[in-house]
Amino acid sequence: MLLTNLKVQKAKPQTKQYKLSDERGMYLLVHPNGGKYWRLDYRFEGRRKTLAIGAHPEVSLKEARKRRDRARSDIEDGIDPSGQKNRKAVIDDDSFEAVAREWHEKFRSQWTESHANTTLRRLEANLLPWLGKRPLGAIEPPELLRSLRRIENRGAVETAHRIQQIASRIFRYGVATGRCSRDPTLDLKGALAPKHSEHFPTITDPKKIGALLRAVGDYQGSFITRIALQIAPLVFVRPGELRHAEWAEIDLDHAEWRIPSTKMKMKRDHIVPLSNQAIQILEEIKPLTSNGRYIFPSTRSQNRPMSENTVNGALRRLGYGVDEFTGHSFRSMASTLLNENGWNRDAIERQLAHVEGNSVRAAYNYAEHLEERRRMMQWWADYLDELRMTPQVRQR
Repeated sequence: MLLTNLKVQKAKPQTKQYKLSDERGMYLLVHPNGGKYWRLDYRFEGRRKTLAIGAHPEVSLKEARKRRDRARSDIEDGIDPSGQKNRKAVIDDDSFEAVAREWHEKFRSQWTESHANTTLRRLEANLLPWLGKRPLGAIEPPELLRSLRRIENRGAVETAHRIQQIASRIFRYGVATGRCSRDPTLDLKGALAPKHSEHFPTITDPKKIGALLRAVGDYQGSFITRIALQIAPLVFVRPGELRHAEWAEIDLDHAEWRIPSTKMKMKRDHIVPLSNQAIQILEEIKPLTSNGRYIFPSTRSQNRPMSENTVNGALRRLGYGVDEFTGHSFRSMASTLLNENGWNRDAIERQLAHVEGNSVRAAYNYAEHLEERRRMMQWWADYLDELRMTPQVRQR
């Protein structure tokens, strides 16, 4: 009997995993922990195989059937659906790749698009080629360490540590879903070279800040890039938040930029009070890009934001090396100077979207510091104007 949406929804976990059959080899695998996974059994070149085609409810019954039919069509054409390049499902639902992709698919809605894409790229480049086909529960610490050492040996120590953290989350997810018994990354403490505890490079000398701002004003490249460079120090948001800025988020009448939680690292709505200078810059670019979605669109398509390398590339052309200043450096520059000039630390941290661990305190900051943040952002814009025009420094 064919499955229905109601049957799928009502399927309850039991002490052992069990199957609910649909047709053409597809079934719903129900795990004891309540997880529900679509699977397709088929034969290819005389061998029995299983294709993981998604997890419910992320993949509906209708979508699962579409994926099944596409896989069946491939089989009829002599193509093994579990062996295609860049596949999203793999032959063994307990393999490292299957669990990693399932974990990524399950949690990507909680991340920004940029973070989700970066995480997947790191997995595909650094772990899946060596560990992808291995059963998750069979991977031992030395085997995982060899993959991490490949990253470390090319000088990417920070990346090696990030990949280890990603692997740890995958193994913990595997434990929770019954695919492995423990997280082997726990045995690798101290096995990698220590991370360099460096902050992003920045400039905090007022005379050098003035020189940077004058260089930005003289930028001879793309008009859109120059505008992005000019507004970046005034709003000091994260680079990804800047390049994904949309006109729909801007309220010029109330001098606010409201960034939705889906775009924020901490998954909380964020308000950026706009100074008079920031509004003037936005008014300058508005006739050019306001007919599209993004304030700073890609040169190739109005429907895509500018590249993540655009601002950094412009800074390089202005003569600022990667070890001197990056798009992220505007944040630490603002933090340092605002603190030195006596602004309330809570207001500064809130404007940087460094959310307090205590949710009650975070809500308090959100409500209580907005007016102070408005004053602070206008003072900061005026201060930068003075630095750009003269090397003399005005203290608060």
